[in-house]
Amino acid sequence: MIQISVRELHMKTGEWVRKVSDAEPIIVTDRHRPVAKLVPFTSEDEKKSFAARPLVEGFSTLPKLDHDSAQYISDDRDRS
Repeated sequence: MIQISVRELHMKTGEWVRKVSDAEPIIVTDRHRPVAKLVPFTSEDEKKSFAARPLVEGFSTLPKLDHDSAQYISDDRDRS
């Protein structure tokens, strides 16, 4: 497994990102201590996206808003 320092990642981010997409994971170290792992993005990761997650039970019964909920929050704050 390839290991690089945070400094190396900072200096050549694009190169390391391209390399990880073609190879095995890359471990990023800070003062010789592993702190992160760069791994290729896969189709399985796409399935885990927030938008693809099922709703928690009960959320589907919430009323649909006709505009951004931030407006309701602002209106409520203005009344206080």
